[in-house]
Amino acid sequence: MTDPAAKPASLGEFGRIARFFAPLAAGAPGALGLTDDAALVDCPAGERLVVTVDAMVEGVHFLVGDPPDLVARKLVRVNLSDLAAMAARPVGYFLTTALPKSRGDDWLAGFAAGLAQDQAEFGITLLGGDSVSTPGPVSLTLTALGRVAVGAEVRRGGARPGDLVFVSGTIGDGALGLDAAQGKLDGVLDPADVAFLADRYRLPRPRADLGPRLSGLACAMMDVSDGLVGDLGHICDVSGVAGVIEAAKVPLSAAAARLPDRLETVLTGGDDYELLFTAPPERQGAIMAAAAAASVPVTVIGRIEAGQGVRVLDGAGREVTLNGVGWRHF
Repeated sequence: MTDPAAKPASLGEFGRIARFFAPLAAGAPGALGLTDDAALVDCPAGERLVVTVDAMVEGVHFLVGDPPDLVARKLVRVNLSDLAAMAARPVGYFLTTALPKSRGDDWLAGFAAGLAQDQAEFGITLLGGDSVSTPGPVSLTLTALGRVAVGAEVRRGGARPGDLVFVSGTIGDGALGLDAAQGKLDGVLDPADVAFLADRYRLPRPRADLGPRLSGLACAMMDVSDGLVGDLGHICDVSGVAGVIEAAKVPLSAAAARLPDRLETVLTGGDDYELLFTAPPERQGAIMAAAAAASVPVTVIGRIEAGQGVRVLDGAGREVTLNGVGWRHF
């Protein structure tokens, strides 16, 4: 007799691929039904492929116990944010999963459902990947492909003195959202604000429509993943310039604004995945029109100057001292 309490047998590697991942590749002829070890990717004449890769590790980039569908969608979105930051439109992705044996088929079914949801939202398909086991925490790697017209990409190195500094959306929700997801804001904010911030941490909003609209307008661009100050520092380092952020102009969500003593977290915490870019003042009107067409708010928060480094100024023009500038893995 079969023990009713026994766990059902796992589908195994190839069974999992057939059930959970092959359907996600059905819309991409170049994926070849995931039956080969590589994919075929066409690129129309006059365009370039833009390729980016990001990894997420359980306990570092998402919380132990986070719903698998949200883990999948965050993995997709942090990569799409990198494509948007180069003004590229997404095409598809490759996925590698390293899962402990404790993550059974039910977990993988939820993970695949999250991938399917974002594939439909962003018009992308799975092109291939790999699946391995690990004794350690869940480790996920996604490589995303996008397309951009030759010469239309926006890189980090184009900022010039006199440029304005812009950001999309609101800043600080990602880092504050981690606190919310860990229960650190319970009793500090009302439950609706806590839920809003936790959602912003678990489910970023990549600006996949806005990014390509900024081609020809933005001089330098990247997304805010490691912290606003640190990421502007990356732009300034590559461009050979200095940056100034006016703290009072940094856009906040209503929930973040109800936490008045979190300025450093807002400026350096990261995980926002908003677009940070520079452009000369005469392009501001066209940028605001592009932002309106993408239904994404954009705010001027500072300027680019000659020199090096990034300064943060308060409302009175005094320099703000910060303990750090952003997230560092090492």
